[in-house]
Amino acid sequence: MQNPEPLLLTLDVSLPVAPETAQCGFPSPAQDYPTEELSLVEHLIRDRAATYFWRAAGRSMEPVIPDGALLIVDRGVTPVPGRIVVAIVDGEYTVKRLHIDQSGQVTLRAENPGFPHLVLPELSEMTVWGVVTFIISPAS
Repeated sequence: MQNPEPLLLTLDVSLPVAPETAQCGFPSPAQDYPTEELSLVEHLIRDRAATYFWRAAGRSMEPVIPDGALLIVDRGVTPVPGRIVVAIVDGEYTVKRLHIDQSGQVTLRAENPGFPHLVLPELSEMTVWGVVTFIISPAS
């Protein structure tokens, strides 16, 4: 796989924002019209020069990341345990949740229980390429 190209954003899309929150429990009546706008670029992109789109492939991160989801990955975010990262392990790209135990053992964890975690032996080559900051996928 080639190194991805930087995210090139030439259009800043702003969309209306509803004036209230949407209840996930018992619904409340909504007000008539949105009154403010939200810039998608400002909301989703912290640093344009360090931000890339990736397309998820496979089911190891379901249900958190569905197959085909669009990932926004920021190379400028510090990878810390618990974050989902794009990592290069022995020359291959993978998306997993970063875990480091008290002894320093690094594990890249799959979210789907049907897939194994990647427990990295001491001699494995692993580099965190970037941190997943947003996951974009159709609502089911």
